[in-house]
Amino acid sequence: MFLKSLPADSHLLQVFQANPDTARPLLDLHEVVLRGPSVFTPGERELLAAYVSGVNSCDYCHGIHTVTAEAFGVPEGLLTAALTDLDSAPIDDKLKPVLRYVGKLTRTPAKITAEDAEAVFAAGWDDRALHDAVVVCALFNFMNRMVEGLGIEAGPGYAATSGKRLHDIGYAGLAEHLA
Repeated sequence: MFLKSLPADSHLLQVFQANPDTARPLLDLHEVVLRGPSVFTPGERELLAAYVSGVNSCDYCHGIHTVTAEAFGVPEGLLTAALTDLDSAPIDDKLKPVLRYVGKLTRTPAKITAEDAEAVFAAGWDDRALHDAVVVCALFNFMNRMVEGLGIEAGPGYAATSGKRLHDIGYAGLAEHLA
């Protein structure tokens, strides 16, 4: 943890509690993006969040959102397989172009093309799906940089605790823990 006003072992929740003016709208956005109406299930959106975080090598967010995705029914080990080799991963063929899209948007955003979007549409998704995937991707690129920029780390077992909490109470519930 790089913030000197917080203990070295602080997690994101403690950063949010110390900064409720920015945390509250950010958690509201999380609730809308990850739990609000969408063509993607909450599990699929958590899968997208964990995938983007894995592409970014943000172990903190990747771990927590992998656990959350699994709590929503994403098979254990699926994210590891997707990050290792998306083409051979046991993921529904309809979802692979979406993951490919957010992966490219994360790695090389200036190289996204209309053809990349067309691959998502060709898999049977619509404009709302592309929009929702891009918003999840953007949110988690933001969060990954926030976590890494503040030096937030998690010890063993924290991902399981936090992921279960996010599954059980969501982001609106997390906002209730703010001062």
